[in-house]
Amino acid sequence: MNKWIAGARPRTLPASISPVLVGTALRHSDHLGVNWLNALLALIVSLALQLAVNYANDYSDGIRGTDSNRVGPMRLVGSGAASAIAVKAAAYLSFLAASIAGVALASRTSYWLVGVGAIAIIAAWTYTGGVKPYGYIGLGEISVFLFFGLVATMGSYFVQAAALNWKSLLVSLPVGAMSCAILAINNLRDLPKDLLVNKKTLAVRLGDKKARYFFLSLLALAFGSALLISLFSPWVFAVIILIPATLELTRKIRTGTAGSELIPLLGETGRIQLLLSGVIAIALFA
Repeated sequence: MNKWIAGARPRTLPASISPVLVGTALRHSDHLGVNWLNALLALIVSLALQLAVNYANDYSDGIRGTDSNRVGPMRLVGSGAASAIAVKAAAYLSFLAASIAGVALASRTSYWLVGVGAIAIIAAWTYTGGVKPYGYIGLGEISVFLFFGLVATMGSYFVQAAALNWKSLLVSLPVGAMSCAILAINNLRDLPKDLLVNKKTLAVRLGDKKARYFFLSLLALAFGSALLISLFSPWVFAVIILIPATLELTRKIRTGTAGSELIPLLGETGRIQLLLSGVIAIALFA
């Protein structure tokens, strides 16, 4: 069982928790109450999709042979710890769980969500799967920003309010930027190996130096947009308490930390995302 937990890449899970947390908290700030069942269903959908995309990537990269001798988290197929069929089944089961929770949520809100969910599942599978995976041509960060940032956060607000507004867009920006940062540092770590197997992630296309600047710009976007939220929720200004830890992370990136030494920094990026989203959520609840 431990190998399946490791293969699920738990360091990436803050990317699925944060949008639901922030979107739900924004609804509470409207002083109209929160539907906690809808919030729970949204969280199940988000977590299940995150697990599905992680297992799907493991499967697709594994059968392509691009996961051999990686320095990051365990690759179930690439390491031989699990068969490709078993990992594919885990991805399908995760997609099924997301679909069931999603349909239940749509039945309580709007069936338009079924279409949005279907697009999200297709995007999750074709990231590294299919004939022409878009993750292999440098479009992964765009997808993550859209689906684990804008769509997930605004969707979590929508299932509460049955409407969208400019505030729901604004609060989705720091969530999306940090989710994108998790993928960016993951791809920075894998850059040398991806270059060898012709996996042209954005980090490969940018090169090591520019990929580091890109990661730093995502952190700046996350905190900059978070501070803008304080225009309508002043307590969000409290995110400045996370700046020292974030600056330490940026220092390690700027000084050239590479390879396996980036693994703990991936976890640190996930923690900062969760803490940033937590501070925003608490401020909105307040």
